[in-house]
Parts: sequence; C-alpha cells; structure tokens
Amino acid sequence: MAYTLSKEDEALREQIRKMALEKVAPRAAEIDREGKYPWDMQKLLAENGLLGLAIPEEYGGSGASMLSNCIVAEELARICATTSLIFVVQKLAAYPIVLAGSEEIKKKYLPPVARGEKLAAFCLTEPEAGSDAGATATIATEKDDHFVLNGKKCFITNGGLAEVHSVFAMTDPERGIKGISAFVVEKGYPGFSAGKIEDKMGLRGAQVAELIFEDVPVPKENMLGKRGDGFIIAMKTLDNSRPLVGAQALGIAQGALDVAVDWAKKRKQFGSPIGKLQGIQFLLADMKTKVEAARQLIYRAATLCDENHPDISIFSAMSKLLASDVAMSVTTDAIQVMGGYGYMKDHPLERMMRDAKVTQIYEGTNQIQRVVIARRLLGKL
Repeated sequence: MAYTLSKEDEALREQIRKMALEKVAPRAAEIDREGKYPWDMQKLLAENGLLGLAIPEEYGGSGASMLSNCIVAEELARICATTSLIFVVQKLAAYPIVLAGSEEIKKKYLPPVARGEKLAAFCLTEPEAGSDAGATATIATEKDDHFVLNGKKCFITNGGLAEVHSVFAMTDPERGIKGISAFVVEKGYPGFSAGKIEDKMGLRGAQVAELIFEDVPVPKENMLGKRGDGFIIAMKTLDNSRPLVGAQALGIAQGALDVAVDWAKKRKQFGSPIGKLQGIQFLLADMKTKVEAARQLIYRAATLCDENHPDISIFSAMSKLLASDVAMSVTTDAIQVMGGYGYMKDHPLERMMRDAKVTQIYEGTNQIQRVVIARRLLGKL
C-alpha cells in the first residue's frame, strides 16, 4: 500500500525543509565539530511550535499525527541529525506523561514541555539494564507520602539539561518486569544529579549523560499509571516512538543520497561526470530504492500508530529496523560515490555516517527489533 501525503502534510514538509535549509544547514557542521548542545536550534524548534507537536492541544501542544511528526523528524535529520534528535526526544520523554499521567500531572508538566521552556528526558537504560529492562536496578521505596529513588541511569539523552524526566524504577523487584513503575522526576529534587557526560561517535551536539539517584524523594502523585505499570508504559512509549527514530534514520539516508547524486552530476573523471559510469548508477539506484522502501514502511507504521491499530508493535519495530539499516547502508555507499572526498570532514557524509550508526542501537537495538517481530509472528510456541 503506497502512502500519498495530504496537502497539509505536504505543506508541512515544505515548511520544515525550507526552515532546515535556511536556519539549520548553516549550523550543522559546526554543531558536530563543537560537540555542544545547540540551544539556538532548540529555540528555533520551540519558536516554531515543533516541540509540542505530539502533545495534545488541551495541554499546550498541537496534537499532530504521528505521520506529521515523522515528516518533521525526517526533514530535520536530512540536514542535521542532532537537531532532529531534539525534536524526537521531547516527544519520546513526554509520551509516558501523555499516556499515563493523572490530569493534574499532565497540566503541570506538559505545557512547559510543549512550549520548549523545559527539556524532557526518557530514563530507562541502566548499566546492567539495556535490552533487558527486567534487570532494572534503580529502586523506588515507598515511604509515607512519597517514594525514595536510589540507583543510576546511563546513556540518557538530555541528561543534565532536562528539567522533566520520565523515570522507570523497581517498586517490587521480586515481580521482575511487573515490578517496574514510572515516575516524573524534576531536575531540582534533592539527591538527583548528572554524572558522566558521554563522548560520542555521532550526534555530537546531543548531550548524553549518566543520571544518579541518591535518596531522591518523589511525590506519590508523580507516579505514572498504577504501581507496576512501568514496563507496559515504557513498551507503549517505544512502540509510539520507534517510527520517529526510523524517520530520523530515513532523513539521514535521504540527505546522504542527495549529496551523492549532486556529486555524481558534478564530479568528472575520464572526461565525463561520474554519474555516467554504470557502477555509480547502480549504487545510486540501489540507494534510492532502499530509501523509498523505508519511507513507505515508516509512513505505514505511523498511520497504524494514529489508528491505534493492534499491529503497532510489529510495524514500529520493522520500520525502525529497516530504516536504520538503510541509513547505514546508504551513508556508506554515498561515501563510496564520493571516494576520498567523502571520507573528509570538509564534506557532510562522514558526519551522516557517524550519526546513522546510533539509529541501529537506541530505542532498542535492531537485534531486539528482530526479536519483537519474530515473537509477533510466532506467538507462544
């Protein structure tokens, strides 16, 4: 089933593409080179109402569809993956609150997140609990009118910068994944701090950090859903964010393809543009085919999310899996098209290749996506 965008979504694409080319492109290489969080890009997204795009209107957002969100993520990543990540993570981190927060919690935290006044962070991964969420070691102990959190999270995007955190911790360790609960934790709570800031291969402008919880008091009303709902909340959140990561990967791939096609038209060898060489033509043809296949699957997954379809999990996993593998494949081949020039930091492809790699890792590794897909196919054996 091919997906044709509505006039509104086509207009959104053109709007974001224009903004990205005019405002983001001049900063993309510098953001990567400096390795500092680009507050100017965060401000740009906030001023254009993009950080609240996925948040319901009644809480200060736009209530836009997942498909619209994917279009924005794609167009931003086409130019700068770090800027796209600012957009993607704000949605990811806010979704547990949208999904399971009480009315009071939603009214308190979502409006400033939607306006971009406060950054948000999604805090699930731990040193010993990556793909295995059941190994979560951060403990939330009930005490009087609050919970006390102790533990450590790692690889948290916006760590040390975010003011609103969706945190997953064990309230009942003996129950395994059914003993995980979710909480909103504010930056200023006593005992809550950022540890190591990671030095990363790609997405150099994104701040990724360790977060430390030392007797952190969290009000009981900050629990999202019921006690023990944390794992379900986390999985539903990932189901509704993996297409966005797929869209980010797609944008990187499309950006790399754009560079490669332009180079093949202009670069001359043996007296003619290299685009006349069949070897180059075949590379470009395969790249284009992969990009379009990934786009169709992402749009399909996004549409199912908007419909709350029972097949969300498998399509979300497939879209993230395919698009991120395509991003690595296409950026690698694009560098091959450019030859030695593509390997140099004077050109954007080496940055795109480094940025693409993490899309195969975060939001669940691609091996985990294959597990999700296979289990949905096979059921209980």
